[in-house]
Amino acid sequence: MDLGIAGRTAAVAAGSAGLGLASATALAAEGVRVAICGRDEDRVDGAVAGLPVVGAGDHVGLVADVSSPAGATGFVAAVTDAFGAPPDILVTNAGGPPPGTFASTPLDAYEPALALNLLSVVAMCKAAVPAMQARGWGRVVAITSVAVKQPIATLILSNTARAGATGFLKTLAGEVRGDGVTVNSVLPGLHATDRLLQLHGGDTGDMVVGDPADFGTVVAFLCSEQAGFVTGTALQVDGGASSGLL
Repeated sequence: MDLGIAGRTAAVAAGSAGLGLASATALAAEGVRVAICGRDEDRVDGAVAGLPVVGAGDHVGLVADVSSPAGATGFVAAVTDAFGAPPDILVTNAGGPPPGTFASTPLDAYEPALALNLLSVVAMCKAAVPAMQARGWGRVVAITSVAVKQPIATLILSNTARAGATGFLKTLAGEVRGDGVTVNSVLPGLHATDRLLQLHGGDTGDMVVGDPADFGTVVAFLCSEQAGFVTGTALQVDGGASSGLL
């Protein structure tokens, strides 16, 4: 299926590995010019070099840290400079905060977690969405977690921050739906990424683990012309692992 987005531009945060890279790869395969960021220059350069080719020099790799609102805003600004115009597509993404429970997590750990997984999303949207509204077309897809539907007991910081981001995204979707801009989030379960291996010490046992490439195709579809009437959704991509009804 031709998703109708060839020639568009996309900013994919934390796109040098894992689900961010899978999303960037799927978009590039559809002819989208992609800018990704990461904190390690060599890793970013390697990721950009591996993206499907759209045209000479089309894809851009940027060294940026989106764990703070300032870094998140700076990433979108750098993408705008690189492409000569604000991106048509924004995929927000960031690593997760450390694991922990209510008892083991100190109060001062919440502020950086909120900056990483909530305020960075708000900042990137503030930087990118107004230009989408002005053009009458735009796509925002946030990579969050299935934990916003079914909290994970040992990830209290992530549960809290990503639930807040989901509320923000749902509200934003309602405000911009008349401007040709859609806002959705994708809720990954367990996928074969470095993050999963770190959390589980490399042992996934009998867990249901997905392929990041399959996840990326879901993100790309939500950015498509065909998904123009899909907005305000929080779509689980978890292999049926979540047992919640809603």
